[in-house]
Amino acid sequence: MKTLWYFFIKIIVKSSLFFYTKKIKVIGEENIPHKGAVLFMVNHPNGLIDPLIVAVNNPRIQHFLVRAATFKKPLVKKFLATLNLMPIYRIRDGFEQLSRNQKIFEQCFSILNNQKALMIFPEGSHDKRRTIRPLSKGFSRIVFGALEKNPSLKIYIIPVGITYQNPSAYPTKVCVRYGTPIVANDYYNVNELNSEIRRLIQTISNQLKNLSVHIPADNNYSETLKKLQFANVDFTEVDKVNTMVKSGNILKQKVNINLLGFLKPIIIFNSIIPWLLWKYMERKNNEFEFIDTFRYGICTLTFGFFYILQSYLMASFFNWKAGFIYLVSSLLLVLFYSKSYTNQRQLPLE
Repeated sequence: MKTLWYFFIKIIVKSSLFFYTKKIKVIGEENIPHKGAVLFMVNHPNGLIDPLIVAVNNPRIQHFLVRAATFKKPLVKKFLATLNLMPIYRIRDGFEQLSRNQKIFEQCFSILNNQKALMIFPEGSHDKRRTIRPLSKGFSRIVFGALEKNPSLKIYIIPVGITYQNPSAYPTKVCVRYGTPIVANDYYNVNELNSEIRRLIQTISNQLKNLSVHIPADNNYSETLKKLQFANVDFTEVDKVNTMVKSGNILKQKVNINLLGFLKPIIIFNSIIPWLLWKYMERKNNEFEFIDTFRYGICTLTFGFFYILQSYLMASFFNWKAGFIYLVSSLLLVLFYSKSYTNQRQLPLE
């Protein structure tokens, strides 16, 4: 039953993301083992929408580790648990809370031992900067802890890079890239555990720097990003952009002229209540990385309901054909705008 619920929600999320994004490009899906224990390690630039995009573009049923603050409300906690989400506690949640992670680690050991898939974000937090940050050692407790309990278990680690064209803007393009599987067992040496952890972290980090756009977080970061934005590069062309960053030879790309700007006020007028709700929530949000998450959540929960309600009113005043035509036209208008409009809005430098 829980599996059916998972796939039901997955279909809903994938369908809503189809309307919400301009394009989601998935590369390297053939690297994902169809069976066996797998740990997906994903960079984290854009809040809670990151795991959603990766999960619905992945054939494996996922179990997720997400920050504990997400589970504060009891009803939310119960709902998230039905979708295989588990809280992970950090020092910022209170030092006394860290002991609760042991129970979560035990659950992770069991997940891997049962040949299932687990997704984590080893950078430890989200960050809008286009750079791969130092990875936390926490994941090694999960991997090596599972191998300690079951030395015959084979665990694959797959780095996953996710890159957005404009993560704060709608609509945007997204690139999800699955890296080369890493056999965790090759790094499990109890006599040299610390050095092997560092070697494993370096291997994963190197892959992530190639799988997503990586601008080194040095004194030249802002200047490099500014040049890339000025050149109008497509950040979802990851290899091309990384080559520009490494060589310093940033070539100006063709600027797309938007001819569909007139559709936006029409869509807003036709969706005025959900749009006002979003603008209210946007003012209350103080984290840049959650702009996309809140907008997507509000769009998913309210726009469809609002269109159905308006279709019902249309049918009541006229006839069911008028209501049906209105509903289909509203959905097609949003879909056409999402897939055709090129958003030139750029990510802030810092």
